[in-house]
Amino acid sequence: MRWENLTDESEHGRAADAALFGADTVATRTFDTPEFNGITFHEVRARSVLNRVPGASRMPFEWTVNPYRGCSHACVYCFARRTHGYLDLDTGIGFDTQIVVKVNAPEVLRRQLASRSWRGDHVAMGTNVDCYQRAEGRYRLMPGIISALTERANPFSVLTKGTLILRDLDLLVRAAQVTEVGVSVSVGFLDTELWRTVEPGTPAPERRLDVVRAFAEHGIGCGVLMAPVIPFLSDHPDRLRETVRAIAAAGAVSVTPLVLHLRPGAREWFTAWLGRHHPHLVRRYERLYAEGAYAPTWYQRRITRQVHELAREYGIGPARAAAARRIRPAGPEPAPAAAEPVQLSLM
Repeated sequence: MRWENLTDESEHGRAADAALFGADTVATRTFDTPEFNGITFHEVRARSVLNRVPGASRMPFEWTVNPYRGCSHACVYCFARRTHGYLDLDTGIGFDTQIVVKVNAPEVLRRQLASRSWRGDHVAMGTNVDCYQRAEGRYRLMPGIISALTERANPFSVLTKGTLILRDLDLLVRAAQVTEVGVSVSVGFLDTELWRTVEPGTPAPERRLDVVRAFAEHGIGCGVLMAPVIPFLSDHPDRLRETVRAIAAAGAVSVTPLVLHLRPGAREWFTAWLGRHHPHLVRRYERLYAEGAYAPTWYQRRITRQVHELAREYGIGPARAAAARRIRPAGPEPAPAAAEPVQLSLM
């Protein structure tokens, strides 16, 4: 990847950034490479990187670290789109192309972990935007973040759609020797045509399953967040079976399905995409999501039940997890078959 054609914006542009992101803006940069065509990076110096999760009682974690805001994965359904609105940035194309980079994240995290007030709670990463999106290849924030957590033996988990996590495999293996570490990969479906339009900036689903396979080959249990299951597009029983079968073949120790949810910001962007690519489904979506951001409980339960039954059929479960090195999957644990499925909001 070429980075020699890096350019700083004008003084006027940096002043505008300071007003937008605060006084700690370092620079605004663009890179003249095909991988980053049309993307602007706003480098900032964060004052804090440990974020307490609102409504943490409903989530399997209380603290997160997000070294980036905005995401070049450009998933049309991403619930984090609305957070760009807090910066007065567009939640559509702006979310995909205006990326905020907390360039001092590792140093700030190391300082916060050393604080007397820090209790050593589990830290989740990748629950808002992907910490292994393409920008990570340039900024390399995750090695320092992982090292800071490892030095304190602080438990953590990583959820990603990015294959770049394999770069840090050795660091994750080392961390797992001193603390509880979880790794999960998000793979909602295998359909190539659907992937190219709904997740255009991500590695192909098959490449993400290669990540699962690589971790399994190193004796590290890797879970799969099967998210999102997209109503009327990836929820047919045959497609669910195809996806779970591939997840099992890759060696995943768990599979957790999450049905698409459409919060403000994501809802408008996804609806526009749906109107362009599948206009015949617009009315069906209006009915299915008439009560709010989440699909009806009966639908969520049906999908969860189907996926759990398929997981058992293909051998994903406690026995496989026990055979792997003891490492906790990131995100929610798969519910027992008899449990009532619950819709979480990770992706």
